[in-house]
Amino acid sequence: MNRRDFLKLSMYAGCSCLLPSYVRAAGPIDNVVFDSALYNANRPQTIMIFLYGGASELAGNFTNYNDFKDLSQSSYETHFGSSLNSTANGFWAEAGGTYMEKLLATQKLNVFRTCFSQVRWDNDNRSHGPCVAQNQRGSFNETSSGIFANLAHVLKEYGHIDESTKLPFLTMDGDSSFYAIGDLVRDSVLAPLSLDEYLDNPFSRNHDPENANEMDILAQQINASGKIRDAFEKRAEMDAFIESIKILPDPNVSLADGYRYEDNSFAEKLKTSIKILDANPDTQVITLATSGLGGWDDHNDARNYLFRMEQLFRGLKSAMAHIDLIIDRNRRDRINIMVMGDFGRGVNLNSANGWDHGNLQTTYVLGGRAYFHTPGVVGETVIEDLGSVNRLYLRPHQSSYWFEPLSIASSIYSIYGITNPEVLTDGMPVIAPLAG
Repeated sequence: MNRRDFLKLSMYAGCSCLLPSYVRAAGPIDNVVFDSALYNANRPQTIMIFLYGGASELAGNFTNYNDFKDLSQSSYETHFGSSLNSTANGFWAEAGGTYMEKLLATQKLNVFRTCFSQVRWDNDNRSHGPCVAQNQRGSFNETSSGIFANLAHVLKEYGHIDESTKLPFLTMDGDSSFYAIGDLVRDSVLAPLSLDEYLDNPFSRNHDPENANEMDILAQQINASGKIRDAFEKRAEMDAFIESIKILPDPNVSLADGYRYEDNSFAEKLKTSIKILDANPDTQVITLATSGLGGWDDHNDARNYLFRMEQLFRGLKSAMAHIDLIIDRNRRDRINIMVMGDFGRGVNLNSANGWDHGNLQTTYVLGGRAYFHTPGVVGETVIEDLGSVNRLYLRPHQSSYWFEPLSIASSIYSIYGITNPEVLTDGMPVIAPLAG
């Protein structure tokens, strides 16, 4: 084992021996008010799904179709054919809407149709980079720390995460801004572990067991009691834990027809995430993207959007059934799944039969009934026709409830015990209909 691999494994194992450990991190969390009793009452676990590229809002909000179809540059009927049906609650039936209806009927899904940024509208900002950075940081400051980096530091500061906590933050999304350090002090205990859907094991000792054992013996011989020894001991524990997840039963054996996971990498990510949450109450957050389904930057030939949304919500329906199948009632309602992206899209079908960048997205929240209200479908939209090609949008009705994207971050912070989340989100409050 070379020195680079040794350092990497030590950091993965949650060891703070190589980087300094601080009781309190400097920066934005200094002004946070935290309620440990609220955190302990909620004990939330979150799966965050980010739709990179900015998914169209139409899957969850097809209510204005008849108002904009004749204003569109290209014909919806010519491009999408007969796949233009609305469900009872105004979802696009062929774009996952039938699965949304089933989730809604069992109070497992909340749909927010008016996640709209007035700040971006006023600044004509519809660019991927800034919008992703801001949404994942919960701040319009694109160099600030990420939502889950802030959360991790707060939970550690108040004693809910320490060196013994097992895999508190996981990512199947690579290195995202959710975990950006910003002005916080880097802390290896809080760094997310990167896994894939097949649980390729970063702690595995099987690829080089002879050297692994030698390193364990050497660590015990030359290091005093403390974090270096603990790192090696924890590595073995993590190795065993991840291997134990791999052999858990396949839920498709027990899930009813119509609820089974599809054979794609996104569905595998969901399946693996729920197995981990079930086996490990220490895991606070798992972030993942929809690799395996494709991206959401549908400037051209948007027909594949229907398939991706159908697969997304079929996967989510299977995930909620999986939670009901394997997780006991005391814990299942503490798991929530959030779905958001960069932004929404315009409703003009352009000359390439796609949609260009917009500013209103549909946000989906599943589960979390231990601390979230279940308002169902929230928000009413109208057409904004600015009189030129590709300037045809949906925006909140003047009498409708709406919220800035940063309110998603506030809502996350609030369920984890932060009672003044606005200090981290540029003053944006929690999503009011969700508030407990």
